[in-house]
Amino acid sequence: MKKTFLTLLLTITSFSVLADDSGDLVKRGEYLARAGDCTACHTAKGGKPFAGGLPMVTPIGTIYSTNITPDKQTGIGDYSYDDFQKAVRQGIAKTGETLYPAMPYPSYAVVSDDDMHALYAYFMQGVPAVNQENKATDIPWPLSMRWPLAIWRKMFAPDVKSFVPNAQDDESVNRGRYLVEGLEHCGACHTPRSITMQEKVQNGEGNTLYLAGSSAPIEGWTANNLRGDNRDGLGRWNQQEIEQFLRYGRNDQTAVFGGMTDVVQHSLQYLTDADITAIARYLKTLSPHDPQQAPFTENNTVAKALWQGDDQITGASEYVDNCAACHKTDGTGYKRFFPQLKGNPVVLTEDPTSLIHIILTGAHLPGVSGAPSAITMPAFGWRLNDQQVANLANFVRTSWGNTQSSAVTAEDVAKIRKQDNVKDQLGSSSIGTLEKQQ
Repeated sequence: MKKTFLTLLLTITSFSVLADDSGDLVKRGEYLARAGDCTACHTAKGGKPFAGGLPMVTPIGTIYSTNITPDKQTGIGDYSYDDFQKAVRQGIAKTGETLYPAMPYPSYAVVSDDDMHALYAYFMQGVPAVNQENKATDIPWPLSMRWPLAIWRKMFAPDVKSFVPNAQDDESVNRGRYLVEGLEHCGACHTPRSITMQEKVQNGEGNTLYLAGSSAPIEGWTANNLRGDNRDGLGRWNQQEIEQFLRYGRNDQTAVFGGMTDVVQHSLQYLTDADITAIARYLKTLSPHDPQQAPFTENNTVAKALWQGDDQITGASEYVDNCAACHKTDGTGYKRFFPQLKGNPVVLTEDPTSLIHIILTGAHLPGVSGAPSAITMPAFGWRLNDQQVANLANFVRTSWGNTQSSAVTAEDVAKIRKQDNVKDQLGSSSIGTLEKQQ
C-alpha cells in the first residue's frame, strides 16, 4: 500500500513539475514570438491572431501570409518540431516546398534550439487554433512557380548555424546582436538587397552594408540606415535616444512611421528593458557605412525668413499653411509629439519616398506602454496636387541646414500617389479631383 501511494505521489509530483516547465516554456515562447513580431505579418487587419491572410506587396506580386495557428486542417497543427524548425530556419514547408522569403527565414537561421523549442511550444499550446484556409498568391506565371525557389534558397539562404558571440563584446552587446540578426530580423528591411532579392549581407561581420538602409522602397516606404552615419544614420543619436525610439516609437529626433509602426506596436514595446538596452548598445557599435558623410549643420536662415513673414521660397507657403502649426517655422516641432524636421534622418536620406508618402497619406504614432498618447498627422494628398507636394518636400529637404543633391519632381509624387496602398488611404474620389486640377 505504501509503495503504491509513493508511486502515485511521485507521478503526481513529476506531472506537476512537467506542467510547470511546459507553462514556462509557452510563456517564454510567447515573448520570443513578440520579439520576432510574428503577429505583424500573420494577423490580417481585423482577423484572428496568427490566422494569416495579410497581403504583402513584393516586387514580384502579392503574397498572403499563412495560417500558423495549431489548426490541423489549415494551420500547422500537424507540424512536428522538426517540421516547424525547418520552416522557420530553412524556409522549407512540411510539404517540402520552399517558402517565399517574405518569411525572413534567412535571419531566423541563427535562432537557438532552446528558443526554437519555446516558440514551438507557444504556437502549439498557447495559440488558439483557427480554421481558415490560406489565400493563394497573386503572382504571375512563371514567377509563381515554386521549384525555382529551392534553387534560390540553396544559393542565397544561409545554412542553419549556432550564434557565436564576439569575444570582444560583453554579454549585453552580444544579446543585442543575437536579437537584431535573428528574431527581430532587422536586416530584412534595413539591409540593401540584390537584384535577385536576397539581402546583400546577413550580418555585420566586416561589412558595412548590413543595416545601411533599404536599396528600394518596401510597400511604399524606405527603411532607414541604422549604422553610425552622421546624416541619415544613428551617428548623432546617443544610446538613450535609440532606446526611447525602440520602446516608444518616438524620441527628440523623430517618430516612427510606415512598417516600423507595427514593429514598435506589436513587438518592441513588449521587450524587457535589458533587451531594449542590448539592441541599442549593439546598434551603437556599428561603424558608418559612409565615414566621409558630412555631418548635419544647422542653418537658421529659413527660420528667420519665415518668422519675418517671408514665404517667397518655393514651397514655403505650402509649409506655412499645412505644416508649421505642428512642426514650427524653425522645423523643431514639439519633442516626442510632433517630430522635428530639422536634421531628421528621414528627411536627410537621399531617397525621398518616405517623406512624399507621409505628406500624401499622413502618419499615425500609436500609443504604447509608457507613452499612451496616440498622435495622428493628417493626410495632405487630398488637398495638395503633385507639384505642391513636390514643392513642400523640397522645401523641407533644403531648409534649416537640411541639404539634398537631388530635387523631388511632380512626376516622383505622381508615381507614389498611384500606388495601391496610397490610393486606398486617400480614396479614388479625391485623387480624381486632384487629377482634374492638374
